[in-house]
Amino acid sequence: MRSELAAGSGETMEKRERPRVVLGVSGGIAAYKACELLRRFTESGHDVRVVPTDSALHFVGEATWSALSGNPVATEVWETVHEVPHVRIGQSADLVVVAPATADIMAKAAHGLAGDLLTNTLLTARCPVVFAPAMHTEMWEHPATQENVATLRRRGALVIEPSVGRLTGTDTGKGRFPDPAEIFDLCRQVLARGGRGLPRDLAGRHVVVSAGGTREPLDPVRYLGNRSSGRQGYALARTAAARGARVTLVAGNTELPDPAGVDVVRVGTAQQMREAVLKAAADADAVVMAAAVADFRPAAYAPGKIKKKDGQEPEPIALVRNPDILAELSADRARPGQLVVGFAAETDDVLANGRAKLARKGCDLLVVNEVGEHKTFGSDGNEAVILATDGTETPVPYGPKEALADTVWDLVAPRLADPRP
Repeated sequence: MRSELAAGSGETMEKRERPRVVLGVSGGIAAYKACELLRRFTESGHDVRVVPTDSALHFVGEATWSALSGNPVATEVWETVHEVPHVRIGQSADLVVVAPATADIMAKAAHGLAGDLLTNTLLTARCPVVFAPAMHTEMWEHPATQENVATLRRRGALVIEPSVGRLTGTDTGKGRFPDPAEIFDLCRQVLARGGRGLPRDLAGRHVVVSAGGTREPLDPVRYLGNRSSGRQGYALARTAAARGARVTLVAGNTELPDPAGVDVVRVGTAQQMREAVLKAAADADAVVMAAAVADFRPAAYAPGKIKKKDGQEPEPIALVRNPDILAELSADRARPGQLVVGFAAETDDVLANGRAKLARKGCDLLVVNEVGEHKTFGSDGNEAVILATDGTETPVPYGPKEALADTVWDLVAPRLADPRP
């Protein structure tokens, strides 16, 4: 943790020990959503200094930023000159996050311009820097913006992919501000690395992650399903994006918001998941099957609701097997060197069943965990043992699902084929 400011600055020891975050806000309509991001930082104990551009103050006023952060707000290098804010703010930060990041601010950052306090802060920061873009689709896709993004990423900045959805007016497309909760979770991961930031060992890679549970319809109102919340798969997708990967998340039934910087494909049934995963895996470097895919589905679908008949027991429900997506991926790799990771949810003889499944499925790594009504499903934490085909076993103690996700990628990255161009 940095504490370079002189003791005479008036800050208490308690405040200096809190993680220091600079929240840069540029002039886009999504500036109001940054208030939610700021609230998450302050309520979790971070010391946040908001540095808006002049344009940002047209959307959210200085008083709002000051009240929510508990710190003074400035936009110009000429304010409080004796404290040299254009140097000190960046030097003392543990993290700088620009949210929303417009095409204009990213262009200035990529070219090293320093016309206001925020761009000066970006030039002096020696900590991890995160950009959360928000703009119209045409602006995001313009070659100039894409070159600027590539420049920032090459220099080590983390530029989140914008979400797809409603923009201003009636426009929709890619360029929507990512969910503030997802941006916060990603920033929390970066800070958890002690200021070193997340490794960019997946830069240039395409990874596919499946998540959530499938539902197999029995009639128009009933289905066979499971307890999976999708949290572990979403953590895997979020962490991979933070480590530089292009991520396709094939999501089953879940209530979770889209992870920041991830392309999400939504499915319902096991057959739909198979089609989506195989399509996405065609050019993927790694596929991680974290979804809880139903092993069986009803042999017949009733077009009308199955009625309860007085005095009669229900007819037995005949089941048929669903496709084994993990085994199919492992047996028929879409490209040379593709790595396949599976998950095994077990209730007894966990490791023995896991080892048998690793051999049977033919994947490269298998994440084995014990599940139950109050274990793993729906919780924020997980513990597991990761089995590899070379016989190694990596235990992961109970902790946040992001920690398990990070360990999975720590094992995947060095096993990938030669770096992609």
